[in-house]
Amino acid sequence: MSEADFIARLRAIATDPAARGLADDAAVLGDLVLTHDTIVEGVHFLPDDGPQDVAWKLVAVNLSDLAAKGATPVGVLLGYSLTGDENWNAEFAAGLESVLRRYGVALFGGDTVRVPGGAPRSFSLTAIGRASPDGVPARSGVRPGDQIWVSGTVGNAGVGLAMRLGEIDPNETCLAAYRRPQPQLTLGRALVPHVHAMMDVSDGLLIDADRMARASGCGMTLMMEAVPLSAALLAVRPDVLDTRLAAATAGDDYQLLFAADPGQAAAIRETGAGLGVALTPVGHAGVGEGLTLIHKAQRIALPERLGFTH
Repeated sequence: MSEADFIARLRAIATDPAARGLADDAAVLGDLVLTHDTIVEGVHFLPDDGPQDVAWKLVAVNLSDLAAKGATPVGVLLGYSLTGDENWNAEFAAGLESVLRRYGVALFGGDTVRVPGGAPRSFSLTAIGRASPDGVPARSGVRPGDQIWVSGTVGNAGVGLAMRLGEIDPNETCLAAYRRPQPQLTLGRALVPHVHAMMDVSDGLLIDADRMARASGCGMTLMMEAVPLSAALLAVRPDVLDTRLAAATAGDDYQLLFAADPGQAAAIRETGAGLGVALTPVGHAGVGEGLTLIHKAQRIALPERLGFTH
């Protein structure tokens, strides 16, 4: 059973309006926004990744979901698997304290369990945030005619993973994107008044855009030549279509993908400029369903794999 199949079965149980039909990044209960993510050794991080980096990633990926809802983080609940490596546990705790201090988030509690020696480490976190007075944008709010935007650049973390695996000569920008993603909390809050829909790019730009389009019941067209790539990525990859498709399907970017009326473009650009964050229009929404890709005025086939799935 795939991740999508399992979630589809759970929708019959998750009938409370707070669950948003299990079609969003978070639940919304009054003015609280709640999200939960798990990371697993060998799936979301490498066995030799540093414990402080693992702690950072665990918190950051959850805060990214809050950023996509324009919420302000308040606190977290931690689920931790203890192993016999006391130094590793101590370093993880130090890393957890560092990232929580960085984002001004409290640790409210959680649970610890001991796992058998040699078992993959796994950690989970529930993050709780306060909703913006302007609302909580869902991924299902895209309207035909909307512009589709993405923040920052995509693909750095995917290249960073290849660098960690020794496949490419390393550079610090891409390695940092893989090790310590930066949730776009301030940007998310600032964008709420201007957008119809928003989500974070966690599994890959293409697969997350497809999810947004399907949740909204509309079609979405992305212009591959507009997808923003960093100078650090282009220093190790040529600027060709295959590079752009790899960047747009790699995942772990934790940028914001959002849809807005074209009349909001000036306000959106001003918001990005004020925060020093590049915001790039990469496509548009229309009638129909699913995802269409264009490269230099030519329609291209969707890649067999749009992004990461379990």
